[in-house]
Amino acid sequence: MNQPPVLISEQDIQARVAELAAQISADYSDKGDIVLVGVLKGSFIFLADLSRRLTIPRTIEFIAVSSYATGSISSGAVRLVMDVRGNIENRHVLIVEDIVDTGHTLKYLIGILESHHPASIKTAALLHKPERAEVEVPIDYIGFGIGDEWVVGYGLDYAEHERTLPYIGIIEPTD
Repeated sequence: MNQPPVLISEQDIQARVAELAAQISADYSDKGDIVLVGVLKGSFIFLADLSRRLTIPRTIEFIAVSSYATGSISSGAVRLVMDVRGNIENRHVLIVEDIVDTGHTLKYLIGILESHHPASIKTAALLHKPERAEVEVPIDYIGFGIGDEWVVGYGLDYAEHERTLPYIGIIEPTD
């Protein structure tokens, strides 16, 4: 696969992640230890960069869900693949997502995590596709709003490829 054209540069991503980390650190400065819940697999790079820039106490958990059957075609159903392993009861939780498009996955995640009785749940998404929204979900911290392009890089993939690009690029799915 050829290098996808750049939609959001590595420099722009790093600058925005630093801004988000400063805002989150300020918002949670009086909350004590927060739990960052990274949504696997796509959020791992965003989560790592964001967590290293926070100035507040934090721990990290992971959760995994599946919503795409194959390639770029959504199955419409979201299923839990792996729940958080640590205790998040009475703790402040920040869900860290790579991208929010229809909103179904994030809505499902919030429901799953609410069942653990945290003190609060907020959400952070590197990317948001507002024109694809089908359900309303709260996104407290948004990196970038984008159009309805298929994007890869910085953790996002197409059929498990292109996750490690340092930027966000646009591709045309082949299915």
